[in-house]
Amino acid sequence: MRVLFVASEASPFIKSGGLGDVAGALPKSLAQKGADVRVVIPKYKEINWEVRDKLRFKQWFNVNVGSREEFCGVWECFYNGVTYYALDNEKYFNRDGIYGFYDDAERFAFFDRAVLDMLRQIDWQPDVIHCNDWQTGMLPVLLKFQYKHNDMFYWNMKCVYSIHNIAFQGVFDPQILPGLFGFDMELYTNKSLKFDEGVSFMKGGLYYSDVITTVSNSYANEIQTPEYGQRLDEVLRDRSYALRGITNGIDYDEFNPKTDKFIKKNYDINSVESKVINKTELQKELGLTVDKNIPMIAMVTRLTHQKGMDLLVNISDRLLQQNVQLVVLGTGDKHYEDHFKWLDYRYGNKVSTNIRFDNALANKIYAACDMFLMPSLFEPCGLGQLIALRYGSIPIVRETGGLKDTVTAYNEYTGEGNGFSFTSYNSDDLYSVIEYAMCIYKDKKKWNNLVKQAMKCDNSWNKSADVYLNMYRELTGRD
Repeated sequence: MRVLFVASEASPFIKSGGLGDVAGALPKSLAQKGADVRVVIPKYKEINWEVRDKLRFKQWFNVNVGSREEFCGVWECFYNGVTYYALDNEKYFNRDGIYGFYDDAERFAFFDRAVLDMLRQIDWQPDVIHCNDWQTGMLPVLLKFQYKHNDMFYWNMKCVYSIHNIAFQGVFDPQILPGLFGFDMELYTNKSLKFDEGVSFMKGGLYYSDVITTVSNSYANEIQTPEYGQRLDEVLRDRSYALRGITNGIDYDEFNPKTDKFIKKNYDINSVESKVINKTELQKELGLTVDKNIPMIAMVTRLTHQKGMDLLVNISDRLLQQNVQLVVLGTGDKHYEDHFKWLDYRYGNKVSTNIRFDNALANKIYAACDMFLMPSLFEPCGLGQLIALRYGSIPIVRETGGLKDTVTAYNEYTGEGNGFSFTSYNSDDLYSVIEYAMCIYKDKKKWNNLVKQAMKCDNSWNKSADVYLNMYRELTGRD
């Protein structure tokens, strides 16, 4: 099975969120199962220097962007069983940052066409081109209406399109169709790409790929409703026969408390009592009261409305009257950042607010905290709760998207479950479930059993990779 994984970011080269994690871990797992997997991303200025040096220049060619030709250099390396390509154009990608520029439509129009041109240049024919999020949404459109019509080389290639977050759709002026892609306006006037008065890259991916996937079963159902579909729910209902939910995993090599180089004391399910050493060590590092018996609640997140920050803001003073510690790591909307900094100032040794990206501190928090909070408004899959489970930190989540699919509410009478959850997007319900979790925390026998159940969960990519491979086989008729 030959698979080309096309993404705008991929760990460990560069990532800004969950897409980068998936594009790094899923291809690696597919390769371990015998697939010929290759990943292609833009060659950004900010690619991680540790892997940038592994890239070697392969060749160059010109890419048509409307009536112009633009240079494209192909850089290649083999890493973790996967061949990676980085497509180079300094005008588009030699910048600080990776998204949010005035010419993003042009940058990713270039990238989508360059990916297809590259296949011809290197003479490699994938069975499946697996596109991800809006930045690659026009690739299936180009493949269907231009490349398959003009060159038999592309005829048997199938497209899978994955939605990681439907809130970001890549909507631009309709004139990009003739101006950047060489299309007439038919795809706009027949409404297959039309979104309000613009053209949506994501809508192109949804309509013209062979299969649509998203990152959890619950999210696949949710995005077919007006509440969660971000006004693409009608399109998704129309193509529901092609839509599948496949829950994300995490890289068990990268997130492993037994080998994690960032934490003070390594541990596993058979030595989980050592987890508390990481807790007291983090309390010292962050200036919190050093006491292993105080429940530590943590968040590693973007500080945004989507992540449920308003719920936590509403209950923060009430919560902090309890004997509890709150640790927050992340950046986001300024009013949330300011609120948590104020809590840090007001409550001193009960709160630690860290407004930054810090992978080392994130791992320390996962290993140290007792409870990991994710009260999201919506959550396509979520990786934080999967990492928390791996480290024996008990997730407290709202039942939405992948959180609903991966966290089973604890039942103190049967002992079943791996976390705590609430249904309504309501701050009182969040407070109640935190109180319940802290009540269970006092019963060390129940809590320790819960921690072990959490660590027994298999959220590796192994299972999900099998599902993807079976989907590819079904789509192509190949092994």
